[in-house]
Amino acid sequence: MNDLASSATMNGIRFHDYGEPTDVLRMEQVAIPDPGPGRIRVAVHACGLNPADWALCRGLFPGTLPRGIGLEVSGTVDAIGDGVTDVAIGDPVLGSADYADGHSAGAADFAVMTNWARVPAGLDLVQAAALPMAVETAYRHLEGLRVTSGHTLLVHGAGTTVGFAAVQIGLIRGARVLATAGDTHAERLRALGATVTSYGDGMVERVTKAAGGPVDLIFDTAPVSGVLPDLVRIAESDPRRVLTCSDFATAAELGVRTSFDEDLGQGMRHDVLGEYARRAADGRFTIPVSRTFPLDDWRTALEISLSGHPRGKLVLLPANTGEDPTVVSR
Repeated sequence: MNDLASSATMNGIRFHDYGEPTDVLRMEQVAIPDPGPGRIRVAVHACGLNPADWALCRGLFPGTLPRGIGLEVSGTVDAIGDGVTDVAIGDPVLGSADYADGHSAGAADFAVMTNWARVPAGLDLVQAAALPMAVETAYRHLEGLRVTSGHTLLVHGAGTTVGFAAVQIGLIRGARVLATAGDTHAERLRALGATVTSYGDGMVERVTKAAGGPVDLIFDTAPVSGVLPDLVRIAESDPRRVLTCSDFATAAELGVRTSFDEDLGQGMRHDVLGEYARRAADGRFTIPVSRTFPLDDWRTALEISLSGHPRGKLVLLPANTGEDPTVVSR
């Protein structure tokens, strides 16, 4: 069902050619999309930005152009496609925006969603928008590593949003979690229950000492920095105990597992988002949000993200909510 005129337009951030994000992205007036079968449309409250957005601009998973950015959103359902029965108009939801429809994605006033969960009572809508990619990516990779109670898990790059999620999911699974992180998030990670050490020279020795024995499994979430050989050393020279979601080129040389390994798992794990949204609403799970920006200040957010030091999730706020998205209460 579509309650907006077919000629209605909205603000959306898109690219018409592949290239560097700063060169190819622009905000423009685009048609408000209709949800196809099995999909919903939302008035976007908040949209999380991720390095994957910039990879799409550079040609990752090429497809129909133009294409939008903003892979994760929170919003209010305002149109429902055929076959959707689990939400109603007006429901607050969080989840994944459709980036492959050739029109727009989450960085817009309205977005079509491919996967979603209801926003639980008590969960801030900005925090809700920060969850989907970090939760799905971290959960799927820890599933691929088969992390269980009794394992010692090292999360390298625990200050990234995926790393921060992985630390918490590892602890929930009963693993002993070690983490490498900078000063920004180190104390928060310790408060969660992780043993934290820093990056840089001597990391292998620091991690080995902190572990007090073998490290069973390693999940690398950090930006590419040439550290994979050190992580293999920490894993007692067994590259199959290391899994990276970033440094695919070096992984191929060393035999390290990657996000694209066939044995990683059976597809995306959007099914766990509702569980972790409820944990977040109860104060038992969180993703750090660094800053929020009005949609028309998207270039500032882009520059901060590309600097490599976002210090948490960067979130765009379309005009549907203004500067202060509310906490859902029912």
